[in-house]
Amino acid sequence: MMGKKILFYDCFAGISGDMNLGALVDLGVDAGHLERELGKLNIEGFRLEVEPDMRKGISGTKVTVEVDHPENEKHRHLRHIEELINGSSLSDRIKEKSLAIFDLVAAAEAKVHNISKEKVHFHEVGALDSIADIVGAAICQEYLEVDEIQASPLQLGGGFAKCAHGMMPVPAPATAEIVAEIPVKTGLVEYEATTPTGAAILAATVDRFVSRMELVVLKTGYGIGQRDGDIPNVLRVYLAEDATRQADDVGVEEAVMLECNMDDMNPEWYSHVTDLLFESGAADVFMTPIVMKKSRPGHMLSVLCSQDAADEMKEILFRETSSIGLREYTVKKSMLRREMVRVQTKYGEIEVKRSFYSGRVVNEKPEFDQCRRLAGEHGVTLEEIRKEVYKKL
Repeated sequence: MMGKKILFYDCFAGISGDMNLGALVDLGVDAGHLERELGKLNIEGFRLEVEPDMRKGISGTKVTVEVDHPENEKHRHLRHIEELINGSSLSDRIKEKSLAIFDLVAAAEAKVHNISKEKVHFHEVGALDSIADIVGAAICQEYLEVDEIQASPLQLGGGFAKCAHGMMPVPAPATAEIVAEIPVKTGLVEYEATTPTGAAILAATVDRFVSRMELVVLKTGYGIGQRDGDIPNVLRVYLAEDATRQADDVGVEEAVMLECNMDDMNPEWYSHVTDLLFESGAADVFMTPIVMKKSRPGHMLSVLCSQDAADEMKEILFRETSSIGLREYTVKKSMLRREMVRVQTKYGEIEVKRSFYSGRVVNEKPEFDQCRRLAGEHGVTLEEIRKEVYKKL
């Protein structure tokens, strides 16, 4: 079974708009296709220069937007950008992605300068080269037809950078706004490693930021930046597949495991806490007997849940248990495909959960609560109910 097709951004040296275009072309996007699609914007006065280049022994592709007429590099407002993109013959998906990137930059600039998005002058971003970088990013990503986009933590750089407003600390204020809630690193180099355009491309299009890549790499591309220092000024991208090439009927997903140790809680409360956790969406809750410090007997309460549910699970643990600390880590769940079937027995109808592996049924389990209810209603044992169910399977 083939895994999901994934585009992975390895941003160890940051990202800019031109580095992104170079990396994606190096990965396999047809440069001619990119130029033809950009032509649908109906803007004259710029062209793409695509050439091989190298940084610190790493070869890749360098893409530069050459502007023929400097007067075309005028300032624009957000509505001008929206009119330009919406008025083009680009696909709806490319339009949507391009506008999302521009909107992020506009919102960040507006917050930094305490004005509305509509009043933001798109200085560098409104120039032809940045329009090409942003719309080109959407074109290239759509060309690759990936199922998911992932990225590493983003290197921002350090020191100071010169922009239209003068010298700014790195990250520039707009970049700092754009990367809110994105994992970042700083200080690798003393310059602006990630530009607002590069940050916005990732913030608007990446599905997941991960600290560790666990993929099957199919192809690697390098986008060459404008600098040449001690650190290779390149953006590395991978075309990859999900590393979990499982047999048919096996689904894989990431989950969160929360754990806390308790030796001073009334055991009668355990079932209450367990019920609350399950009702709030926990996938599994279980207790493990342990021996704690000073040889005190205790229990470890473990909660398996989705990333989205983790905060609510923590709140329950802190509010409803005696624990004052917990552990949290990411795990990978492998789950068999399952389906529910209804079985009619002489005692009544019972649901049976079937699990599949490689197209075959490998497990069948009657729902326990239904079996217990029917056993009580008919005055028979659970074993009798179980036998009746399996007669019908």
